[in-house]
Amino acid sequence: MTTHAPHASHAAQGPQPPHAAQAAQSVTLPTSLDEAVAALTAMPAAVPVAGGTDLMAAVNAGLLRPAALVGLGRINEIRGWQYQDGHALLGAGLTHARMGRPDFAALIPALAAAARAAGPPQIRNAGTLGGNIATAAPTGDALPVLAALEAMLIIVGPGGSRREIPVSHLLAGREMLRPGELIGFVRVPLLHAPQVFLKATGRTGPGRALASVGLVLDPARRGVRCAVGAVAPMPLRPLEAEQWVASLIDWDGERTLAPEALEAFGEYVAAACVPDQGEPVSSGVLHLRRTVAVLARRALGRALTS
Repeated sequence: MTTHAPHASHAAQGPQPPHAAQAAQSVTLPTSLDEAVAALTAMPAAVPVAGGTDLMAAVNAGLLRPAALVGLGRINEIRGWQYQDGHALLGAGLTHARMGRPDFAALIPALAAAARAAGPPQIRNAGTLGGNIATAAPTGDALPVLAALEAMLIIVGPGGSRREIPVSHLLAGREMLRPGELIGFVRVPLLHAPQVFLKATGRTGPGRALASVGLVLDPARRGVRCAVGAVAPMPLRPLEAEQWVASLIDWDGERTLAPEALEAFGEYVAAACVPDQGEPVSSGVLHLRRTVAVLARRALGRALTS
């Protein structure tokens, strides 16, 4: 289905400013992923939009004026999730509000916590998991959790093609979406183990992250996976810190660590993710490093006592 500019406000989920409708000449509203891919293939300049929270901000700021939009809000197949071989297959159209609900939190607690922290209700009701990934804003709350979970993306392309890539590859620019492709689903392992999301903001209540940490325990692999968000263009994995602290945990026992070990882990993560930028080290770098250290220490402490 294609509409023209007067109806463009129907392309995205959630409220939009009155003048947003004039940002694109046409809006296509497919009802399946294959229809959406076909529309994008036919209109290479078109921009896909689901919740529109980031896109409309760019339009309103004059940074983006798409020639056409492909609205994804009517594609039911990407608005839920299903179980698949020990994994959860999450639709890219899942909203933050839906992921924040108790049934989802029982499935993937850290991702639910990140969704609840994503902003005020109007943002959580409109913003989607796939949009968070595709926009790849450094402060995207879901991104460090997905990196720590080592999530995979199911990419849908022309001719019914499907391919799978690690979410970290897309965020790092190692692999990119090709013309006509969309993020259809996100495949996340169900670890049935503690996982935590924490973030620090510059103000009280939900807001843009200054730093965030997603941390999961993986008892089957006797591993700790930690990803730090908002301090770099993509989530950072402090692999040496992960391996070091995992070697200290009694995986067959109570999984406790001495306070000194937790403190050292936090410092290890902070030093890896917020390196020195010359001498003397600026107060801003020191503050960010302290923030990351506290978040990492608390995240691991909570995971070990969950």
